[in-house]
Order: sequence, then C-alpha cells, then structure tokens
Amino acid sequence: MGLPISRNLAAAGWNVVVTDIRPEVADAVRSSGARWKPSAQAAAAGADVLVTVLPGIPEIRSLMSGPASLLRELPTGAAWLDLTSSSPLPMRAIQEDARSRGVAVLEAPMGGGPEAAAAGTLQLFAGGDATSYEFLLPLLETIADRISLVGGAGSGYTAKLLVNLLWFGQAVASAEAMLLGQAAGLDVEALRALLANSAAGSDFLRHDLGRVFAGDYLPLFGVDRCVEELEAVTELFREHGVPSELSQVVTRVHQEAAARFGPVDGELMAVALLEERAGTPLRPQPIAPSD
Repeated sequence: MGLPISRNLAAAGWNVVVTDIRPEVADAVRSSGARWKPSAQAAAAGADVLVTVLPGIPEIRSLMSGPASLLRELPTGAAWLDLTSSSPLPMRAIQEDARSRGVAVLEAPMGGGPEAAAAGTLQLFAGGDATSYEFLLPLLETIADRISLVGGAGSGYTAKLLVNLLWFGQAVASAEAMLLGQAAGLDVEALRALLANSAAGSDFLRHDLGRVFAGDYLPLFGVDRCVEELEAVTELFREHGVPSELSQVVTRVHQEAAARFGPVDGELMAVALLEERAGTPLRPQPIAPSD
C-alpha cells in the first residue's frame, strides 16, 4: 500500500522521502519520484508531515513509542498522519505524546486495496481535530476520493475496525448460508444472485463471494492480521461494556482458521475453513451441454 501512495504523492508534487524494512523496494521508490532513506529515523528527521503506512498494531506501536519513537525526529509544528488500521486503545498514549511535543495528529485508516491505492481512490476514515484535518486535507485528497472526518481522536480507528468486523462477519455468515444451500441441492451462483438482490444483500455477496467461487481467498492480507483486528474489536467491546455475542463467534472462527492454516495470506481463510469442515468447496456447478 505504501509504494503506490508514495508514488501518487510524488506525482502530485509533494517532496516525498520513503523508507521500508525491505531495502529491495528502494529502486521502485526512486523510480516513482520519491527519495529513499535507509532507516525510519533518517526518513522522518525534520519532516513537515510524517505518514505511516504499516501492517498493523505491533508495527505502529514499535515505531511510534519508546526511546526510538519517530516522534523524537519531528520538529514542533509538524504533523503525523497514520494510515494504519489500528485500535484507539493502544494508540491513545502515543497520540497524547505526539500532541505534547507540538505535533498535530490525524489517524485515517484506509479502505481499499493496492489497486485503489494506485488509482488514488482509497476511502479514509479520519479521526482527530478539525484543524489537523483541514491542514492535511490537500494531502488526503491526493490519495483518496472518499474522505470522512468521523470524529475526534480514536474515531477513525474505531470506524475502520467496525467496517472490518462487519465484513468478516458477512463472510462467515454468507459462507455458512451458501454451504447449506449447496448441500440442499441449490446452484450456488443462482443462490448468490438471489441473495445479493434480496433484503439480505451485501457487497460481500455482490462482489467478494465470486472470488471464493474461483478459489481466490484474497491473499492481500494475512489471516493472522484479520485475527489481530478482530481481537482489537473485542477489546473495544469490553472497554465500553457492549454485548458482543456474534462478534465473538466471528473472532473465534478466524482464530481457528489461523490455527489451522497458519499465518498465510488470505482475508477469506475463515471461509476456506468452513468449506473444509463442510467437506466441499463453494463452486458453481458446470452447465451440461444440451443435445
């Protein structure tokens, strides 16, 4: 996600400095019009805006807290934009530390994959104060075409976690329903179309389930990362004292998928687990040629 984002920023005229733990991407960064630095500290030093695009909660905490925090590299008056899908609970103290150093903070976790990042059509769920949002809006508009200021600090992280929770839940519920329909003799493609255009319709049924039919379990994100986000949502439920019966089931199914398959890439490996337990994949039946 970071490489196409940096490419779009450089193409729009921003002076972009990039680093990554994978030195092999340095040539791609340079060819995109950005500059390369060998370490995060070197890339962040003196930056007007620090943009973090990281896999998840452990990475952002490691980079932005403790004695090696990148916040130490930023001058007073700088801004930090975090595009990582994280949780407001572990980020609260880090954001407070940033503000105490005179660094403006805006979280804006992303909706959309690498194709959307390349096209500049990401969806961003922004959380922070209005002043920081307005200051960073020209940058946000360079990489996204759907930008919402959800609320104050923590709101953007929370909104993105809820989007993912519902999507993961739809995947589990839809797969179970489709497996039952298939076992009962229904054609799964016809059933998918029927459900997608009913009161039970969803973007998952309309778009994502077809990938499963083709044996594609969306290897853009690890199943262990899915579990990480679902467990973060579980912590939020506990923090706010809200019941979470269905969400716990969704989390457990993904935990079991991660235990079964390991930390493989595949956002829909929970569906693969359900297929395995049912003893059959979800696949449309071939049409027999007519005489």
